[in-house]
Order: sequence, then C-alpha cells, then structure tokens
Amino acid sequence: MSAKRGLGKGLGAFFGDEVVQEVVTDKETQKEVKREADKLSLKISEIEPNRSQPRKGFDDEKLQELADSIRQYGIIQPLVVKKKDSYYQLIAGERRWRAAMIAGLKEVPVVIKDYNDQQVMEIALIENVQREDLNPIEEAMAYQQLIQEYGLKQEEVASRVSKSRTVITNSMRLLKLDPKVQQMLVENRISNGHARALLVIENPKVQIQMAEKIEKYNMSVREIEKAVKLLDKKPKTKKEKPEDEALTLVFQELEDRMKMIMGTKVLISRKDRNKGRIEIEYYSESELERIVELIESIR
Repeated sequence: MSAKRGLGKGLGAFFGDEVVQEVVTDKETQKEVKREADKLSLKISEIEPNRSQPRKGFDDEKLQELADSIRQYGIIQPLVVKKKDSYYQLIAGERRWRAAMIAGLKEVPVVIKDYNDQQVMEIALIENVQREDLNPIEEAMAYQQLIQEYGLKQEEVASRVSKSRTVITNSMRLLKLDPKVQQMLVENRISNGHARALLVIENPKVQIQMAEKIEKYNMSVREIEKAVKLLDKKPKTKKEKPEDEALTLVFQELEDRMKMIMGTKVLISRKDRNKGRIEIEYYSESELERIVELIESIR
C-alpha cells in the first residue's frame, strides 16, 4: 500500500473495514493468536508501544475513566498493530492499550497491518491530530520528524493530516521557542496564542521573562502582543549637532586671552552660542585674593 494514498482522509481510508487474515499460530514464535468473531485477540503482554509515537503525555484521570468504561463494556474499537520480531508494535490505540492494562485485561482485540516505519509514524500522527490528543509541542515535533527523517515537504505533511501548509509552518515555528517556554506551553501555563506572540522575541532570557509575566499577571494575548511591540521600539537617541569649528576657535581664543589676564587656568563651558559658564582656577588662598582684587579693579 502506498504511503501517500488516502492519508489526508483519515484513519478509515488507511485501515479500511476489512479484518486482516492472520495465521492462528506464528510458526517462528509459537505464540497463539485467537480469533474472536471478525477480530483477532492478542495477549496484552505481547504488545509494545511505538517509541516514535508523537504523543508522550497521557492524562492519568482520563485513562482511569477509560479503564472503568473498558471494564464495563470492553474495548469496542480494536487496536492496530504490526508484527515486529518477537512482539507486536502498536500503530494506533496506545491510550486504549494503557487503559486495558489498568482495567486488568489479559487480552485485547487487534487488527494486524503490515506497514513500513514511515506509514506507522504517519498513522500515529493522524490518529492523534484528528482526536486532538497532542499538545502543541508534540504536534510540532511530529511534523518535524516526518520532514527530517522521511524527507517530506510541508505541503505533503499538510495533505496527510488534512491541514493547510500555514498551519504546519506555524506549528513548527513553536520549536524555536526556548525549551523552558515550550514546557510552559505543554503544561498549559501559557496558551498557543501567547507562545506565537513570544516568537518575535529573539533573546531566550527575555522570552522566559515575558512567559513568566503572562502566567503571573494572567495577561491576555492582546496584552502580550502590545508588550512585545514596546520591547521592539528602541529609544531614539538625540542627534548631536555638528560642531561649529569656527565658533570653537573663537571660544578657545577667548579662553587664552582670559588666561593671560587672570594669570591662571580659565575654562569656558558653553551651553549654546549665548549661554555658558566661566571657571577660574586658583591654587592657594593668596592667589584667590589676587584674582578677586583683579576683578574688583575692573570696576
């Protein structure tokens, strides 16, 4: 079966309605596979989860609720598995598998399929995306894995999960956030909208600081967008007026003339062409008296 056929139409197009015919006893492992009506039944201990499963977190409370339901009604929808070495690898239904273990089931209904690793990854992603089981970071990492490991383009990934290319692009951009901010998003301490607003900030430390402010002050997405814009505005520096060389020479000459008259160091500090301050230095009490007498003589 082609990896590209019908993936964007959901799991029904992938699995179909038929039940795969499987030999009752595996000749290599001698493990029994029991047939129940139109389903196959496997020992739950013979099934292992897919390590490439995009979903990493499972809600314990919801698992317990599902386990209670399974105790009462059983597993209505079979798990999908593939034969791998001496065990069966889960393709779809890990949540049901976990809940079945909690419920104490020894066997579970399955459908056995023969898919390659890329198809297994795609099916697991489609199942979780359609059921909205993935957090934003898990979803982004799954898209990235399909692109990096299997060479798919964003348009191809978008087709497989029935989403637009823009959605895929925006999802993967979340992986540019600092890991601490990503974890805050996973833990629902900030929203997806908050996270996208923080992407504008390139400095990881500032990203974290802003994310913590979002949580502390319960800031809205609109508020954080405004705050980020303010961060981006650099303070305007006053333009220095070009120095008037001719004027500088004039004041330098005046300083020199006053030094000759006062007999000590004189500094003219000007604010503009018409205002300023004159500083006259002295180095002893007698010199100060001399300068005062000199100024008084001008009267």
